[in-house]
Amino acid sequence: MTTQYGKVYLVGAGPGDPGLITVRGRECIARADVIIYDALANAQLLEDARPDAERIFVGKERDRHTLIQEEINRLLVEWAGKASHVVRLKGGDPFVFGRGGEEALLLAEHKIPFEVVPGVTAGIAVPAYAGIPVTHRGMATSVTLITGHNRENEPGKRLALDNIALTGTLVFYMGVKNLPTVVDELRRVGRPAATPAAVIEWGTYGRQRTVLATLDTLVARCAEAGVQPPAVVVVGEVARLHEAIPWFERRPLFGKRIAVTRSRSQASELVRALRAMGADVFEFPTIQIMPAETLDDFGYIGDYDWIVFTSVNGVDMLFDRLDALGNDARDLHGVRLCVIGSATAEAVRKRFLRIDAMPEKYVAEELMAELLKHHPDMRGKRVLLPRADIARSFLPEALRAHGAEVTELVAYRTVMPKSSEALVDALMTFAPGLVTFSSSSTVRNFCHLLGAERMDALKTRAVFAAIGPITARTARELGVHPAIEAEEHSIPGLIQAIVEWAAAHSGD
Repeated sequence: MTTQYGKVYLVGAGPGDPGLITVRGRECIARADVIIYDALANAQLLEDARPDAERIFVGKERDRHTLIQEEINRLLVEWAGKASHVVRLKGGDPFVFGRGGEEALLLAEHKIPFEVVPGVTAGIAVPAYAGIPVTHRGMATSVTLITGHNRENEPGKRLALDNIALTGTLVFYMGVKNLPTVVDELRRVGRPAATPAAVIEWGTYGRQRTVLATLDTLVARCAEAGVQPPAVVVVGEVARLHEAIPWFERRPLFGKRIAVTRSRSQASELVRALRAMGADVFEFPTIQIMPAETLDDFGYIGDYDWIVFTSVNGVDMLFDRLDALGNDARDLHGVRLCVIGSATAEAVRKRFLRIDAMPEKYVAEELMAELLKHHPDMRGKRVLLPRADIARSFLPEALRAHGAEVTELVAYRTVMPKSSEALVDALMTFAPGLVTFSSSSTVRNFCHLLGAERMDALKTRAVFAAIGPITARTARELGVHPAIEAEEHSIPGLIQAIVEWAAAHSGD
């Protein structure tokens, strides 16, 4: 019986920055039944996959191979026989030192349908992120991409660079381990000792580091700096341009290693902004937003005088509830709306509703003061308060103390997600220099997930950033003392506070 194969997509993931994958690459990931991925393919790209998609790691880290190529080939054939869409996700471009050609030949041999989705190769992108154009008028009219490995890593095997032109830019992949050999061969074929050269470690990531030297000093400079793979070696006059145009390395948060503890569904705005400013970000979700377990009866929405929204989740969950009940925004005619926070306000405005009250400071005490400006006497006023199950008791108690009838609606639950020991270990290996907290629950859960010993170790090398005074107070009660506290208690305010702190400590 003839095997019916699905289609295999050999997808280039780009050099590391998740924004550098192609549109077609993202489309393939989103449709995949299974994704077979390498270490140099940014794991964040897997978030575009369906929740039920199989994820198989086959990469290598340093000198440890997870699977040899023959086993990867077997996996490709096996999964092509079981799934409709198989994605082989490879760092950079699959046909540039990625063994994609070998995999394509294998698929062709087995008559398995396949498609090659090119990616941005590290040899072009990594120098660009270091401010090094691989070609430049008057300096280099050609660029040569070269593997820095000997064939099968045979000791003493020459790189055979004799036929490489003595002019133009040379870019070596996987060249750090054999850097002395690379330099010796270049000197042997006639490259001058004074030729500018650069090694770029973790290119396009927030942890990117560039060592600029000349051929005669490159090995010593890299040894002194402790450069490790993955790294790209650039040789040629263009390398000197790094000093003039290191655009990526001049971003305000470049080099900062930041852990974001917000729920994965809410973290995107913060993560995108931090990465855009050059930070290396590790997502470590400590809370998960879940629907309320029971549908509390809150009566007819139009009978309330005020609805007070304290979060985006409260807005979304209430309107989902209204939709389920057959109501919509028209039923809010005559109901006044009070919100706390710019993000919450935007969520309300997106539903074409006008906001009647919003305090300048994003805390419950200020919200209560704002309501009293509108109604000094709250007696008889009906107030609906949709919020989390663990929200502070201050606001409903203060409203009732002023005579209001308050209906508390548990619109959503904030729970601690299941976090694997591997994720905690990965966080500690990442070694963040800064940890962000966007609520009291993120602090409590973070401390719980790490445990006392790991928290003590982290506190010796990391600073902490709190979104506002309530979060900061909770942190201090748990022995975590935030060095950064946002003046505006919102995600944009937290980002601004981090940027200002980084500028003030740029020389540390």
